[in-house]
Amino acid sequence: MFVWELLKITMEKNLQKELVTFALEMAKASEKQTLAYFRQPVAIDNKVDEGFDPVTEGDKGAERIMRAMIEEKYPNHGVNGEEYGPKQGSSPYTWVLDPIDGTRSFIAGMTSWTTLIGLEYEDEPVVGVMHQPYVGETFVGTPEGAYMLRGGELRELKVNPAPNLSQAFGTTTGPDTTFDTPQKRKFLNDLRSNLRNIRYDGDAYFFSLLAAGHVDIAIDAGLQAYDVCALVPIIRGAGGIVTTWDGGPAHKGGDILAAASQELYDQARALME
Repeated sequence: MFVWELLKITMEKNLQKELVTFALEMAKASEKQTLAYFRQPVAIDNKVDEGFDPVTEGDKGAERIMRAMIEEKYPNHGVNGEEYGPKQGSSPYTWVLDPIDGTRSFIAGMTSWTTLIGLEYEDEPVVGVMHQPYVGETFVGTPEGAYMLRGGELRELKVNPAPNLSQAFGTTTGPDTTFDTPQKRKFLNDLRSNLRNIRYDGDAYFFSLLAAGHVDIAIDAGLQAYDVCALVPIIRGAGGIVTTWDGGPAHKGGDILAAASQELYDQARALME
């Protein structure tokens, strides 16, 4: 059975089947563009005057492909993409796209970059896809649960929380970039000193690995909606918790905390007080 058809068996509602399948089709279509530039000589533009926020034609071309697919199939849906911004739709659905999340990793030849595709319904994230075409893994979140596709395998995802913070495995992207205030650095340092171990530079992958049961705590700071919207249904679908640091909704971005259990979430947030 073709791998992109596997999820159809797990979905009960026809519309949800259609939307999840379409998200997977966009992930598959966009990989032709991203892989064409991965580990190849590629021109790098900087989107900011101060600092470094890189973008490549891999990013831009992949988003153009996905936007064209949405325009053809769902012209009344809204779109919010990292490279080309928001397009207001007339329906309650909005697609939130990050064609290459982790462009720094992408241009360094590392495999932690991913394509993120989120779908909001009336401002609530309902479908999420995180696709890594070079590794060949796709994580999917729906209201019915979360799943990983790899080759011909379909596996249901469930969190596997440590009993407490002192035995937990934590992750974040980069301590020297987004943790840019004394308060944020203090929280990271306090969390690090309470965890069993912490790993860095995994980009969106870490959040999905929490859903897969390999990570207990995942944090990041200064995210945009397109960095996290797709991850929310994956984490929730696997039984995890994800909010902003102050307990608000995560899918619009900000400082993000995800945990594999309520106990770990409460212990991590207590370190901020």
